[in-house]
Amino acid sequence: MGFLKLSIVKFLAKQNKKHVERHSKNALLNQKKIFQKHMGLLTQTEFGKSIGAKKNLTLGEFREISTINSYEDVLPFIERIAAGEENVLWPGGVLYFAKTSGTTSGTKYIPLTKEMLNYQISASKEALLLYAYNNKKYDLVGGKMMFLQGSPVLKKYKKINTGRLSGIVAHHIPRFLKSNRLPTIKTNSIENWEKKLLKIIDETLFSDLRLIGGIPPWVIMYFQKVLGASKLKSIPEIFPNLSLYVHGGVNFKPYKNTLNNLLPGVDFLEYYPASEGFIGYQDNINNDGLLLLTNHGVFYEFIESEKFISGNYERICLKDVVLGKNYVLILNTCSGLWSYNIGDTVEFVSLNPYRIVVTGRVGHFISAFGEHVIGKEVEGALESGLRLFGGEVSAFTVCPKIQPKKGLPHHEWFVEFIKKPENFGGFCAHLDDCVRKQNIYYNDLVENFIIKPLVINCVKVGSFNNYMRSIGKLGGQNKCPSLSNDRKIGNYLNNYLE
Repeated sequence: MGFLKLSIVKFLAKQNKKHVERHSKNALLNQKKIFQKHMGLLTQTEFGKSIGAKKNLTLGEFREISTINSYEDVLPFIERIAAGEENVLWPGGVLYFAKTSGTTSGTKYIPLTKEMLNYQISASKEALLLYAYNNKKYDLVGGKMMFLQGSPVLKKYKKINTGRLSGIVAHHIPRFLKSNRLPTIKTNSIENWEKKLLKIIDETLFSDLRLIGGIPPWVIMYFQKVLGASKLKSIPEIFPNLSLYVHGGVNFKPYKNTLNNLLPGVDFLEYYPASEGFIGYQDNINNDGLLLLTNHGVFYEFIESEKFISGNYERICLKDVVLGKNYVLILNTCSGLWSYNIGDTVEFVSLNPYRIVVTGRVGHFISAFGEHVIGKEVEGALESGLRLFGGEVSAFTVCPKIQPKKGLPHHEWFVEFIKKPENFGGFCAHLDDCVRKQNIYYNDLVENFIIKPLVINCVKVGSFNNYMRSIGKLGGQNKCPSLSNDRKIGNYLNNYLE
């Protein structure tokens, strides 16, 4: 990288560090300003009129008239935007719909305003500059950067340009970085994941790759294919300058062992970019918590998960959160999503500054026997087991086995191992013990012989890809849920047992 370019990156990184620190110290003030700004604009929208919004609403008054909204609740307003109407959810129009397809629901069209798009881009830039400053790695932009992401091809949903968030952002990459991006727009536009992956390998093999981003299962698959194509034994032989992997979308810990072995010496940096807003990023790679972004166009509210499940939707502000409690995340955004349940649950691990970890999805749990086991518990158990007993996984999911042919009901795990732990019996017992220690209801069920300890089924390599292909969600930003309360995924994977 040239001296001038390096000097510019160092200067920007230093300024960015000051900017991030200033705003992290003023999180509550940031939230107060965003709320006041939002309330000043709410009355200009059709949504605001529909709920009787008046100027200068207090937070209490806002909560009285704006109840918790799901996507289905705002869908009539989304359809009005799609038809070309303005001032519906946010003053003016929207630039795009960010298209999402959840694991438990159909296609969603999330409005994306110019203001929100700018926040999405700036948050990603902030995280990279902060990483560069903290770790004195300013040469990332001197080589190639690759993101395994959605297609940049935009289509119309009625009158609005629509695409995956990552595909939309690809159209707004700063000009000086475009020459560094891999793969090419043409390759990234290939819809078929398997054909796209082969072409990506053709374009990237032995390139000066410095940074890669993507969801862990797809990144693991990419590197495995790269090793096969290169005939070499390790990724550092192929990409000697690769130093950073940016990830998000799923809990990283169960995949950490696998990626540590694939990418020795590479740093891992976590993002939390939802289509609804960029929620947070890892401001220190030695810290698991994600810095909550309080100045990026989102006013946050939180509901204790246990209260939410019981039907009590009491909302609190950032100033009232406590450490170690599970919260349902509620957003009010500058794209016009009001009192919106994003579907994620989070836990605060630091209050100064505010840092969170994502603990799961509101709709992803197992409670077939009243235990309400959540993603954080099964993912934490798997990570602990792999750390103690060794082994590597490429994918997994958990579901209930309610009526086995013989014996007691139980939780059934389906795991696709790259490398199986040598002491497999000890590994299985440890996982069950970890879940029991985290969840007293599950422990009581096992202890009282209502259910038996969990059972792990090993599935053949490629089984989860086959499942994702069968539902039309192979590759890109799609992910398989880590657990579910039904047998849909489990019944499919039963056909691929080792």
